[in-house]
Amino acid sequence: MLSVGLAACGDGSGGDETVLLTGIPIDDRQSTQQEESGSTVPGGITAIPITTEAPAGEQKTEADSREQESAAPEETQAPQENILTVTISAAGDCSLGNHQDQEYAYSFRQAYDQAEDEGYFFQNVKDIFGSDDMTIVNFEGVLTYSEERDESRTYNIKGDPEYARLLTAGSVEAVSFANNHRQDYGAQGSDDTVAALEAEGIVYAYDRNVGVYETEQGIRIGIVSVNEVAWGLGCEQLVEEGINKLQEEEADLILVCCHWGIERENYPDENQLYLGRKFIDLGADLVIGHHPHVLQGVEEYNGKFIIYSLANFCFGANRNPADKDTMIFQQTFTFVDGVKQEDQQVRVIPCSVSSVQERNNFQPTPAEGEEAARIIERINTYSESFGVEFAEDGALVP
Repeated sequence: MLSVGLAACGDGSGGDETVLLTGIPIDDRQSTQQEESGSTVPGGITAIPITTEAPAGEQKTEADSREQESAAPEETQAPQENILTVTISAAGDCSLGNHQDQEYAYSFRQAYDQAEDEGYFFQNVKDIFGSDDMTIVNFEGVLTYSEERDESRTYNIKGDPEYARLLTAGSVEAVSFANNHRQDYGAQGSDDTVAALEAEGIVYAYDRNVGVYETEQGIRIGIVSVNEVAWGLGCEQLVEEGINKLQEEEADLILVCCHWGIERENYPDENQLYLGRKFIDLGADLVIGHHPHVLQGVEEYNGKFIIYSLANFCFGANRNPADKDTMIFQQTFTFVDGVKQEDQQVRVIPCSVSSVQERNNFQPTPAEGEEAARIIERINTYSESFGVEFAEDGALVP
């Protein structure tokens, strides 16, 4: 797969940035305060030559007859339609590291140190992510060796820069980086994270930095990522600017990722409802939400989908969250001769943030049997007011 553009997103002051090769800045200088065969149809009728008498004095030879027959127009065929499908997987909050008050025992860092290989963390969802065209997660925290943390914050989340390799090992191609932890270790932490993501070829987006991921088939997926927690309704302008930039870059699909809502609340607030629909009005093909750390519902609006909260996923900042339910949202987009079709091929894959119940071992795992049914029922409950329902297999109910 080819990646053309990385981007990341969050709150706080990030310093001037010009993203080269992997990012597409909206402005030349970034603000220091703004933080994925038709059948052959005959197209003509074979002409039948009409035999006529040769003019007097001329004899029609056998060779002349053969030449006349070979000149008959051949049967033509209508051009076949060029059909491409692109499947995008979206998952929730991933913090590849610890916060400053966590002990080493049973921590993400200990799990990393003891893992036999770097594929440990995403190994139970690797088949899902590996079979799609692009996977995107919310990247919560930073990857840095800096010790200069923002002490005004309750939790400062970080891991080592080499942890970016865990995303590659898990077949994660893109991240949303606009969130309330991007500045946990100041501009240095944010810059170090961007460098680590770029080194792995991970596409990122945040604030005025939009990202573009290009699939092997040449479909360009644009990403905008904003932090409503910091910007409030002011993030609408950032999204509009980002969508306009991606349209200029001829993106085939546009995803808007928004860090919004109230933590541990299972229903969206008024800002989420307003902004989610507004982003689609502005041109988003899919709106992806996170920050509450728990599941919220899915809305269909004007034929497109808003995921209000995907909950935690591979979340190192909590060694044992009380609510371990999460999901992967998948949507397949179809293009016919380069034109996106208005179909609705979506499904949810119910998961747990851990492969064990008694604690978080940082291995997101698809749920099965009664557990899967229970999680889908929760998603349906939260989506009921939007008229959206998912079947037992996670497929959208028509």
